[in-house]
Amino acid sequence: MAHAAPASGLRTPSARSRTPDVFSERTHRIASWATASVLGLVYGYWVAANNRSGGPITGWNLLLGFVSALVFAGLWTGLHALAPRMPRELHALLWAVFAGCAMGFLYNQTDASILRSTGMGLVVGAAAFVVLFFRYYTHEDAAGHRIR
Repeated sequence: MAHAAPASGLRTPSARSRTPDVFSERTHRIASWATASVLGLVYGYWVAANNRSGGPITGWNLLLGFVSALVFAGLWTGLHALAPRMPRELHALLWAVFAGCAMGFLYNQTDASILRSTGMGLVVGAAAFVVLFFRYYTHEDAAGHRIR
């Protein structure tokens, strides 16, 4: 059976080649802030909606929503800046704890018991840890350097 011989002079794409980055550093910075802001507002609205359980919107409900949005966006931004500098285990653990706490607090606003809220947060956090650890583990070389 015949096989094709490799053509000399033709360049094959290496595993390290990437698509060019067409956006400037300023655009990436704005997108990072916009992502944190939008996710924070969505989370704050979700917390406020769960807290009022379909009842009327009150001032305290609005305050809870905006404070939750501010805290979520602040923690998201801090983790986004800090976590990539950590080893893969700690990187995955930080995001898993964030996801688990966010879900536990969100679920707690539905007037569920603290045990059930804690259990839901732990389940979501454990699932997030498994998924993120696998992702970070498969995107590093043998020396532990991230492949970008």
